[in-house]
Amino acid sequence: MSAFSLDGKTALVTGANTGIGQAIAVAMGRAGAHVICAGRSSCAETVGLIASAEELALDFADPMAGTGIFTDRTVDILVNNAGIIRRDDSTDFSEDDWDAVMDVNLKALFFTSQAFAKAALAAGREGRIVNIASLLSFQGGIRVPSYTASKHGVAGLTKILANEWAARGIGVNAIAPGYIETNNTEALRADPERNKAILDRIPAGRWGQADDIAETAVFLSAPASKYIHGAVLNVDGGWLAR
Repeated sequence: MSAFSLDGKTALVTGANTGIGQAIAVAMGRAGAHVICAGRSSCAETVGLIASAEELALDFADPMAGTGIFTDRTVDILVNNAGIIRRDDSTDFSEDDWDAVMDVNLKALFFTSQAFAKAALAAGREGRIVNIASLLSFQGGIRVPSYTASKHGVAGLTKILANEWAARGIGVNAIAPGYIETNNTEALRADPERNKAILDRIPAGRWGQADDIAETAVFLSAPASKYIHGAVLNVDGGWLAR
């Protein structure tokens, strides 16, 4: 079997209804996995693009919503992709916006990962967790204080969970996407000045594609990455190197 194959594995991808999450789910399917496509919105379109897949309704507005997923199903790979963002000046940022982002982006990620690990360890089964971090795991950004804090937290959780679980057969890593062509960045790409400023800083000279993130997620889920633990891998066209 290829070191990049996911044949016989089951992967759960959160936020799989669109964008990067959808691309990751489809790539997991191409690599041979059965994919559970989870989201608060319908993932029917994503499921239709994958040979072996199912849909799971999951809304992390309740950050504990994922804790019961693994009691009645075997999951080998968990991709924590679901996330939200709220924007406002730090002087005006509300407690509600802070809590909403931290609940989805950080609290849900931790407790879903905890439930996944408990199930895998109890069954004596190896597992892989891939978290979706951000360039704002390393940078500050502007007008997104809770998002920045949450993504710094994702990087930290990736490392502590790797420290605790690597020797027990559970690999934990993260991907920090750069500027990717998705619905979320459509306004930036449509603004000639912002688009040029972004492209001028990216050594690769182009916006990333969702598949650039998706194939990296497959790699971090496959046997080929078996000695990678606690990494936050920048997939940013060289943005952070500039």
